[in-house]
Amino acid sequence: MPWHARLQLDYTAEHNARTVARYEHNGPLRILQSLYPEGDAICHNVLVHPPGGLVGGDTLDITTTVGPGAHGLVTTPGATRFYRSTGPLALQRSHLTLAEGARLEWLPLEALCYSACHAENHLTLNLAPGSECIAWDVTALGLPHAGQPFEQGRFTQHLEVPGLWLERGVIDAADDRLLSSPLGLAGHRCMASMFFAAGTPLDRTRRDAALDAARAMMDQHPQVQATAGATSPNDRMVVVRVLAPQVEPAMKLLKAVRVVWRRAMWSLDGEAPRIWAM
Repeated sequence: MPWHARLQLDYTAEHNARTVARYEHNGPLRILQSLYPEGDAICHNVLVHPPGGLVGGDTLDITTTVGPGAHGLVTTPGATRFYRSTGPLALQRSHLTLAEGARLEWLPLEALCYSACHAENHLTLNLAPGSECIAWDVTALGLPHAGQPFEQGRFTQHLEVPGLWLERGVIDAADDRLLSSPLGLAGHRCMASMFFAAGTPLDRTRRDAALDAARAMMDQHPQVQATAGATSPNDRMVVVRVLAPQVEPAMKLLKAVRVVWRRAMWSLDGEAPRIWAM
């Protein structure tokens, strides 16, 4: 039988400016205990899916709200795995909503697409005036180093900040031009997008600071320097895109960009979630 799981995660800023996380769930989705490695203002949480992956017919619905003045950070302990499907779609939907003055860091580890999967990963971010978000999405196709390349299947990716940015693409394993051509992925099997998004237009100084910081990190990561880029598609977003032969070099770059964006945009240190060190 397919798994249908739902998680509602809500962050609120309470007395003494402490960010508190509360959640409700149906099915196999959980939040581990709240951690405060940076003090009470920023609440770190790890989202756990005990089955470890999705097969055809499975659906995960994740809804996160961040209240006024709250700052939440969400990551995962490992990859989200989309396994082989006999036909039905495996779907993960994440809907993020930030209130005025809220901050969110949405930092899940990669989505791993096994050969013959039929999957969709859908992320929507809604921002109130004064809110800001650092988020990324990382996708890996197959397990080439384990002798399991992405030879069959179909993966759809949907990333949206309504009214500002929409990225929707379909990767079909049979589309050799997309997967192998210099016009497409050029043989790379990991693609990643990272963005800083704001509910209020960013002034030119802040946008330039975010772009300069990201590009400086690219210069320090030679494995992806030639396949990474940063741009500002509008006055409320800065976007980093990267292609890599595997997850590790792409993720290493994104983590470095997060550190410099926190410093440049929020005057915060680059405190990493504890789970990443395990």
